[in-house]
Amino acid sequence: MPTTWETFKVKGEEVLQKVKEILHEGNVRHVVVRQGSRTVAEFPVTFGVVGVLAAPMLVALGTAAALLSECTIEIERETTPPVRPSSRSRARKA
Repeated sequence: MPTTWETFKVKGEEVLQKVKEILHEGNVRHVVVRQGSRTVAEFPVTFGVVGVLAAPMLVALGTAAALLSECTIEIERETTPPVRPSSRSRARKA
């Protein structure tokens, strides 16, 4: 499935809330949190196990967020390909 990358700039205290919001959307495959050129957190997101696998990372990220000033959150999203009409749904010409 094709993917795209998006970038968000947030302040340190907003990092955890924004990451939780992004994860809740459900079509996210990968999350990277950076402060300048330094990677603060990076984790893949697997559908169905977000809560179990992401919980320890979110705790660590919440602790670090108090020390961060401005951060960049980069996310990889799955994009849905355009829907093509099936041959059955097309009207037949007589």
